[in-house]
Amino acid sequence: MQHPNIIWISTHDINPHLGCYAGVYPHAEYAHTPNLDRLAAEGVRYNNAIATTPVCGPSRSAIITGMYPTAVGTMHMRTKAVPPPEVRPIPEYLRAAGYYCTNNAFTDYQFHTPATVFDDFGSTAHWRNRPDPDQPFFATFHGMVTHESQIYTDDERFAQNTSRLKLEERHDPDVAPVPPNYPDTAVFRQAVARYNDLITAMDYWLGDILQELETDGLADNTVVVFWSDHGRGFPREKRWPYECGLRVPLIVRWPGKIAPGTVVDELICTMDLAATMLAVAGLPVPKYMHAQLIFDAQGRQSDQPRRYVFSHRDRMGETEDTVRTVRDGRFRYLRNYHPDRPYMQHQEYADRMTSTWQELRKLRFQEAEQLNQGLMPNLLTPAQRHFMNTTKPAEELYDLLADPHEINNLAADPAYATDLQHLRDALNRWQEEYPDLGLIPEAELLQRWRPDGAFSKTTAPEVQMEDDTIIATCETKGASIGWTAVPPATPQTEAKNPLAAMGWAVGNPEVDGRSWQLYTGPFAVVNGRTLWFRANRLGYLDSEEVIMNVPNA
Repeated sequence: MQHPNIIWISTHDINPHLGCYAGVYPHAEYAHTPNLDRLAAEGVRYNNAIATTPVCGPSRSAIITGMYPTAVGTMHMRTKAVPPPEVRPIPEYLRAAGYYCTNNAFTDYQFHTPATVFDDFGSTAHWRNRPDPDQPFFATFHGMVTHESQIYTDDERFAQNTSRLKLEERHDPDVAPVPPNYPDTAVFRQAVARYNDLITAMDYWLGDILQELETDGLADNTVVVFWSDHGRGFPREKRWPYECGLRVPLIVRWPGKIAPGTVVDELICTMDLAATMLAVAGLPVPKYMHAQLIFDAQGRQSDQPRRYVFSHRDRMGETEDTVRTVRDGRFRYLRNYHPDRPYMQHQEYADRMTSTWQELRKLRFQEAEQLNQGLMPNLLTPAQRHFMNTTKPAEELYDLLADPHEINNLAADPAYATDLQHLRDALNRWQEEYPDLGLIPEAELLQRWRPDGAFSKTTAPEVQMEDDTIIATCETKGASIGWTAVPPATPQTEAKNPLAAMGWAVGNPEVDGRSWQLYTGPFAVVNGRTLWFRANRLGYLDSEEVIMNVPNA
């Protein structure tokens, strides 16, 4: 049986603000997304998909490993964690099973991504580059156009980003739906309109990828998965573990397996994509994984959906905070470990770049001036003002069905005491089952991983030739071994990739012109060939290279 191809098309920083979610998610009807709407009509739309984390790096680490960030140390934004030795990115499993794995943009998994994870990495990475056109592929495409930064960029850059939009596809700021969490000002209306324009631009980009699939005659045997890493780049959304920071679109098309027009209302955790893709490829799900199946190898939706989805907020850049949250079918419960700290601590990146953050701070300052004059402040509503307070409650509870914007905290309401205790207990059980490294001081955690700041180095592989077969092993537990016939070269900076310059931050594989094969077991030698071997373990430095010169027979 031919293994299905898999494509991930992911975008940044959006909630389910797509036309196909109209009536499901607030203000989704404002969007213009014909390609995504058609994709949903041809497959399955998940109405309640929740991320583990409301920020990109930790969220992506969960998706690529199938592990809770809090349990493997990838919870802080940003960090370079040392996951347990058994943990590895799912493309390595797929490569070992014969898949050609590509990534066209960046990794951003909270650890340095070894060269053994992808066959092809960079802006030109594509399934079309595979040497064997019959080889199954796992191709990931990550779009940047909806990223928070692009909402607030200059007019010239924004015009470039949205150059394909027709006049009737542009969103009018005068009628932009501003949620009650925010003041209905020109700044917020413009941000909402721009955000939706960028979603339409992303929809065009996705349509291009789908058209390439059709042109290549591959659509019928390819699983297409569209997802966002977390919620919208607004205050109280991105970086905060409320519904609007965690609820994301998730759409899957699998012709012949998943019936067109399928809708799933049960809770889904985006971390579960890891286990599900292995099942799609006909591979077993490792027992260590926290992820579970969304659907199986036949496209059947899980008959054991999640009763709860657990998420978290930890350090965001220089902003120190710790929040744990759990959601069931109706309520969201949050536990604030630092109630003495404000919700909206200073965050240099967002405070400097985003006009919506600046608008809230300006209005709060102007309210302080009203108080200085002996006047009642009236520029913010109580709910908006609450988010600007210098402290926050230890617990929060929201009825998502009655209060989708999470304005009315029910934690102190006796009528909801049973619901509050129920979710408290669920969160306690989760923390008992999975270690919560976010509750350990980060300096102590780093000292455990790297005593006195010293990075561990993967042991060099041992390579030997037996009976015309090359065998490689490595003493470092959890290490992968790569090999290549391409000699070392000077590392290069990929000029076409706008994220190449920040590759050190997002943990991209080095770009040195070498393609590393994943060693999966003994293989036959080729006489007169020189091979280079290197071992790596997540969170460790790569080993020294070992050279194997195969003599001529």
